[in-house]
Amino acid sequence: MQIKIPENVEKIINTLEAAGFEAYAVGGCVRDSILNREPNDWDITTSASPEQTKSLFKKTFDTGIKHGTVSVLLDHVIYEVTTYRIDGEYADSRHPDSVTFTDKLSEDLLRRDFTINAMAYNPQRGLVDLYGGQEDIKKGIIRCVGNAEDRFSEDALRILRALRFSAQLGYDIDEETKLAIKKLAPNLSKISAERIQTELVKLLVSDHPERLRLAYELGVTKVFLPEFDVMMETGQNNPHHCYSVGEHTIVVMENIRNDRVLRLAALFHDMGKPATKTTDENGIDHFKKHPYVGAKMAKDVMHRLKFDNDTISKVSRFVEFHDWTIEANPKYIRRYINHIGEDCFPEIFEINEADRIAQSDYKKEQKIAQLNELREAYEEVVRNKDCVSLKTLAVSGKDLIELGIKPGPEIGAILERLLAAVIDDPSLNTKEKLIKMI
Repeated sequence: MQIKIPENVEKIINTLEAAGFEAYAVGGCVRDSILNREPNDWDITTSASPEQTKSLFKKTFDTGIKHGTVSVLLDHVIYEVTTYRIDGEYADSRHPDSVTFTDKLSEDLLRRDFTINAMAYNPQRGLVDLYGGQEDIKKGIIRCVGNAEDRFSEDALRILRALRFSAQLGYDIDEETKLAIKKLAPNLSKISAERIQTELVKLLVSDHPERLRLAYELGVTKVFLPEFDVMMETGQNNPHHCYSVGEHTIVVMENIRNDRVLRLAALFHDMGKPATKTTDENGIDHFKKHPYVGAKMAKDVMHRLKFDNDTISKVSRFVEFHDWTIEANPKYIRRYINHIGEDCFPEIFEINEADRIAQSDYKKEQKIAQLNELREAYEEVVRNKDCVSLKTLAVSGKDLIELGIKPGPEIGAILERLLAAVIDDPSLNTKEKLIKMI
């Protein structure tokens, strides 16, 4: 099999080979090339020691010299070149305590996580696939290299990586690997929140976010997202619903585009339901004020998983307002935009629609029709360029100061009152009219 590799990658390989060493492109870049995907980056493995690698290139950086990795800079692009190695014990279930350099490619490939990531390629020698990576690609299987329990004991993050690759590629996880995941899932408690967040987001924005269900079934979400387990175990005996809270959530994620914030909002949108569930005398379940409870829970979970403040703000607002019901009137739409924030429009409609699609057929057509009316009202507000925030108000704090109003809280209060008036009646948004009102 021939793989087309970038000119600079081939240059690095050829330079190492000319000096008497072996060198191969390795890992994900080889896998993606076989799948006819564009690799995000290219890693190189070699029999040369780090010092020997450094001596062959003009610009290098000791990014991971302890573990045998040297970064080589060519044409302003960094390429990681790592010496063949054997990993020692993994006391922290994440990083090897020590590494031993080796001159055998087979030993280096054996330490890698999955067969599809344990292939190497050299332009002259071709593809090296010692552990069945090509065959597993053909079968659509995620399988550990060697003993699955050993691989997950070495690095617990590989548990989430298995699920993430399954979601990204649409592959099944082989049975031995599944059993090892189920047994060793508790080790994820040793992994940093930042690492877990990265893998979770990659799974959510994949073409198969429903693989979160498998994470639940294998006891993985119980470790870092127990709120989801509760959702999966919370039924909804209500005419509007045909799924449990968790299954409804999965269907919502499947029906919304794979945008990071939107998929997170879909994941969290009904998280408040288990805590607010009540059942009336007829056996019907209700979830009053679940959006508000869910918004707070979403903030707590995202803080725990170390999300950035902008993402937390947007996602929690989507959760709080995902169940909004207002009259399809431009005046109410303007108020709503001001309340939730312009940065959440028009995406809020995508969440509303996905939420309705994932409900029962009870009044579904009516709900979709109402949503379309709200969209039309919103589009009218956009076409008219109606003012919905202080940034497009025809007067500013500077104008008020020029009128003799002293700087301070009073200015903000006046501007907010003017904005409320303009939101109700956009024709008032001229400097002359607003100054007259002041």
